[in-house]
Amino acid sequence: MRCGLLLLLLAAPALAQDPNAARSLAAGCASCHGIDGRSRGPAMAPLAGMKAEVMLASLADYRSGRKAGTVMPQIVKGYTEAQLRLVAAYFAALPAAPARP
Repeated sequence: MRCGLLLLLLAAPALAQDPNAARSLAAGCASCHGIDGRSRGPAMAPLAGMKAEVMLASLADYRSGRKAGTVMPQIVKGYTEAQLRLVAAYFAALPAAPARP
């Protein structure tokens, strides 16, 4: 959780300008990954509680083409690195989604 806090501190200037910036950016993930990152289906990974560094590594892999996906490679290219850090910190700070049965 310390890394998530560090990412939030690094993102502090953007958050100071718009305290809802991270949540607004993360809202774009809801249609596939569920409200507040709590995915219900087996096809989409839950994002709530995911370590920020894990999410950022996965997003970098989508962006570079090292990781295949249907829409994620295109979606991730629409965000700046600073925006991705905000989103990763936002989801890392949320309580983890309950385990799937």
